[in-house]
Amino acid sequence: MDLEQLRGNVIVSCQALENEPLHSSYIMSKMALAAKQGGAAGIRANSVADIQAIKSEIDLPVIGIVKRDYEDSKVYITATAKEVEELLTTEAEIIAMDATKQTRPNNERLSDLLELVHKAGRLAMADISTIEEALEAEKLGFDLLSTTLAGYTDYSHKTETPDFELLQRIINEVKTPVIMEGHTDRPEQVTQAFRLGCFAVVVGSIITRPQVITKKYVEAAKKVKE
Repeated sequence: MDLEQLRGNVIVSCQALENEPLHSSYIMSKMALAAKQGGAAGIRANSVADIQAIKSEIDLPVIGIVKRDYEDSKVYITATAKEVEELLTTEAEIIAMDATKQTRPNNERLSDLLELVHKAGRLAMADISTIEEALEAEKLGFDLLSTTLAGYTDYSHKTETPDFELLQRIINEVKTPVIMEGHTDRPEQVTQAFRLGCFAVVVGSIITRPQVITKKYVEAAKKVKE
């Protein structure tokens, strides 16, 4: 695919885990259709079933992941070759994976997973949490870098809003296209990201997880009662 399709645009993450009310490949396909109608240039989706359903509904490029927990590792986003191979059975143009310094399940190597993706002719996106991980991912040859895991690793800076300082550092120090993802819940944050030189922005929960959106309004109501 031509990455220029995503430049300067919003990608919507359409995901619902098994314990969430909207967990359904059909529902996620309709969520993706709604995102397309709203102007999204791409979709980020979790699981083979969801990706296939979304691809049958819309023609936007998809960033595919498989989330799976492993007892011997904190890595859960496309953690092993098993998940990569599953994603390669789909039409996802981009495969994203945890590219942090955390040990992978079975001590698998990030470079091996990246090689699998590239050998299959797909693009690879590195989900990172620090500037060091971004630099290493670029060195390995990832096609895209994303701040997806900033604040979600034990050692990265915790924040309830996008880490614009980290984003700016990465943009300044790499040549690879940089995507902002994580903690984005206001339109002005998207504007700020692009002003900093971001390639694209992924927005998820504030669009596609109604229980999270509802909670924000309920918490606002509680402030009056306090």
